[in-house]
Amino acid sequence: MDDLFSDALRQLLQGQCTPQVVRAVESGESSKQNESARQLWGHIEESGFADALVPEDEGGAGLSLQEVFPLLELCGTFAVPVPLGETVLARGLLAQAGLWRPRGSIALSRVTSAGDGRLSCALVPGGKVADWVLASQGAQCFLLDVSQAERSAAVFCLDETLSWPADAGVAVGALPVAGTHDLQALQACVCAAQLAGALMNVFQRTLQYANERQQFGRPIGKFQAIQHQLSVISEHAFAARMGAQVGCIADGITPMRLRVAVAKARTSEAALEVAGLAHSIHGAIGFTEEFDLQLFTRRLHAWRQTGGAESFWHGVLGEELVGRQDGLALELLRALTDIQ
Repeated sequence: MDDLFSDALRQLLQGQCTPQVVRAVESGESSKQNESARQLWGHIEESGFADALVPEDEGGAGLSLQEVFPLLELCGTFAVPVPLGETVLARGLLAQAGLWRPRGSIALSRVTSAGDGRLSCALVPGGKVADWVLASQGAQCFLLDVSQAERSAAVFCLDETLSWPADAGVAVGALPVAGTHDLQALQACVCAAQLAGALMNVFQRTLQYANERQQFGRPIGKFQAIQHQLSVISEHAFAARMGAQVGCIADGITPMRLRVAVAKARTSEAALEVAGLAHSIHGAIGFTEEFDLQLFTRRLHAWRQTGGAESFWHGVLGEELVGRQDGLALELLRALTDIQ
């Protein structure tokens, strides 16, 4: 089942989510950007992948979170510039709660009420190209139409701070994971899987470059210093992928918060190291706009912070360890990874 869905999505993204398409969606020209995003999302919507977690009797694929991990990972592998992973999770939650699911892409965020009573979501990942935002405020969740929002730019080109009138949000009640912390865990779970895909892509690109780039009459990958850097990148990329898979181990579609903490902490930690080493091996060319590497390393830095950086999730794990009656780190690892 995993191979069937992931192979089909890979073929779709290879044809429809090329680096040229990613650049078009990221471009500063609003009309070109919006049209490119709409076309890409149209292909994804038509394929049905956004409903992977929706039950079969409601028109979805009926997969579990663990089974959908390869799809989330591919969003990072291809630097998908629309919130496909977030939409998969959001639609699954809405379906599980028996609530209306809109067409279009859905970003995840949290609501902070401004002084004038408006509903504001700060630094929404993918907010610039999303159609809706599923946001939590305490135990309440809102489904917000992005077309009605006031916008202000964020650091990453596809993120935005969005604000709505107080009566603009459609209250969807208590979802199975209602609450700011739980929705944050969902966002972190998606980001961890995407980071795993992007990390592996950066590793493969860097390895290929090291084997092709000639210096002093031989590929730079033959030099011991470069081989050491490549081995460190490899260790981080594969360890991060294993951590991201742990985050998606779940009965159904709701992840365990502590498993998400392991996943996001490990992938965020790897993101910083891998991005630095990859650019070190590539030299100045890796930073140029024309070179594809930066499409992925910029996402490593952005996704590292989304849903909480490694320091936040290390704190979550530390609090759990300190609070355990047995006080043993090994017992905590066994509980999180099902190792007996």
